[in-house]
Amino acid sequence: MTHSTSPTSKDLKAKAKSVSEDLGNSARETAQDAASAVREEASRRADSAKSGVADEVSDIASALRKAANDMRDGSPQERTFGQIAGGLADVSDSIRGKDLGEMANELSSFAKRNPMLFIGGIALAGFAATRFATASARRDHGDDDRDIAQPQSASQVYAGRQTHGAYSDTTSGSINKAGGTS
Repeated sequence: MTHSTSPTSKDLKAKAKSVSEDLGNSARETAQDAASAVREEASRRADSAKSGVADEVSDIASALRKAANDMRDGSPQERTFGQIAGGLADVSDSIRGKDLGEMANELSSFAKRNPMLFIGGIALAGFAATRFATASARRDHGDDDRDIAQPQSASQVYAGRQTHGAYSDTTSGSINKAGGTS
């Protein structure tokens, strides 16, 4: 009499299929959890960046308001700075109040309706960002130890960039500071 206690191939196949399904389900759940964590982190970082941009725009609007207040009442410059400051404050509030998907859709439809204005705006934003970054870098490195109240011409600023810290004295044609010639 043979009493077989060893598993049959049918039993082994069923057990392998069950283990395989369990592993597949476990892998799927792990992948979903990881994807969810990545989405949450991306959303958190995007919200942080959005808040940072809104803060920067708000700071620019405040600076423009202050500049407008310092100008003569009723002057064209005062009115223009005030209008730009108001517009930037509205943009800042709009940025804070919308999620990134809404903003991307609005930006895309604006670009489709006004391609030249969009490209001009991007160029202007790039120029402004470069100017702010350059000013911040100078301030962070302490390179700008000249008298701040003394106005500089564009040629002085340009010459200062080309001579790595030296700046041009346009009245005498010589280069001063940081190892320059006189």
